[in-house]
Amino acid sequence: MFILSCYRIFSDPTLERHFKGHRDTVTSVDFSCNMKQIATGSLDTCVMIWNMKPQMRAYRFDGHKDAVTSVQFSPSGHLVASASRDKTVRLWVPTMKADSSAFRAHTATVRSVNFSGDGQTLVTASDDKTVKVWTVHRQKFLFSLSQHINWVRCAKFSPDDRLIVSSSDDKTIKLWDKNSRECIHSFHDHTGYSNQVDFHPSGTCIAAACTDHSVKVWDIRSHKMLQHYQVHNGVVNSLSFHPAGNFLITASSDSTLKILDLVEGKLLYTLHGHQGPVTGVAFSRSGEHFSSVGADEQVTTSPEPAEHLARPEHQTAAHTHNNSRSRATHSHASRKPSSGSSSTSRTQTRGLQQPPHGEGTQSPPPDAGVSPGLASTLEHIIGQLDILTQTVSILEQRLTLTEDKLKECLETQVEIGLHLQRREHEA
Repeated sequence: MFILSCYRIFSDPTLERHFKGHRDTVTSVDFSCNMKQIATGSLDTCVMIWNMKPQMRAYRFDGHKDAVTSVQFSPSGHLVASASRDKTVRLWVPTMKADSSAFRAHTATVRSVNFSGDGQTLVTASDDKTVKVWTVHRQKFLFSLSQHINWVRCAKFSPDDRLIVSSSDDKTIKLWDKNSRECIHSFHDHTGYSNQVDFHPSGTCIAAACTDHSVKVWDIRSHKMLQHYQVHNGVVNSLSFHPAGNFLITASSDSTLKILDLVEGKLLYTLHGHQGPVTGVAFSRSGEHFSSVGADEQVTTSPEPAEHLARPEHQTAAHTHNNSRSRATHSHASRKPSSGSSSTSRTQTRGLQQPPHGEGTQSPPPDAGVSPGLASTLEHIIGQLDILTQTVSILEQRLTLTEDKLKECLETQVEIGLHLQRREHEA
């Protein structure tokens, strides 16, 4: 049995819930925008949708013919995209009906899938050495980015959707201009490749989860490495930025999760909620929760005490000494490194600039003056809009399936006609 662990991160992170249902290693995890659902993908070929309310059942989606490598909710939460070793990408409506449609253009395993910020396009990365961009509603392949010379592990849109970042087994991380489809810069890493790469919420830098056991942060404007964390004892498989941009959480084959303070440039916590490699991690859209998935072969029946699960790591990070706490506005100043533990070598770090106040992704609290009746009416309207949006999405998928069937019929008719012509000619 395999485990999805869900934590809260207000003070010390504590284990809140775990979910069991996959039959093999869980590879990927993502939250819906409203925190009502969590999506996971697994080597067991299934996508599962978990409801955060304990009394609601989970949905198991069968459709892929091989391992699911990546899952993500659309920004609206009305769709879930999944990538698979079966060379396809699927779009699911996360309801009990499990309606889905398949995208086919890659010629090898698809490693990752990512929605654009507006939810209109998808970017995928594959072992066929390409990055591909697709339209969501028409479900059509648009174009490929093809300068990598080995498997592409991950591809992500920038927050403003103008750029795409991709990481490959060719030991490069490439930045692409989506409009011109040109590679505008390549970051080279000679000590390993990156399993996953992602943009900071500000869009000014990227972080990479590396096979050399480290986490690296690069500025995409100066192309300089800002931070280099050597805090894991195994391959780093996954990472996720906190929506506010202050923290980064990483998942490793050393069976731990690490929470990094990007402003101070230091390790805050080591989390021990898994037995075996931790393969995926993600913050919720609000940043109040994060989830992790892994290759656990044990069933966890109760949460561990917080003091065992989350251990502050004030002396084991590659952090720096200062006479006073650094302010975010001065965070690009260089700092002298201090010595870490035996597992952490000396490294230069620079704090990352926090996004300006008010630009975070967390929604403001609702107006306390709204009457209960009006709030109930608005909630009902939102629910009806959700149903309408899902209905339109289903109709679009059925239209696409009808077009595909019509195309198959026409191709069959052409083949029959050619066959009859050949028979007449032979006669």
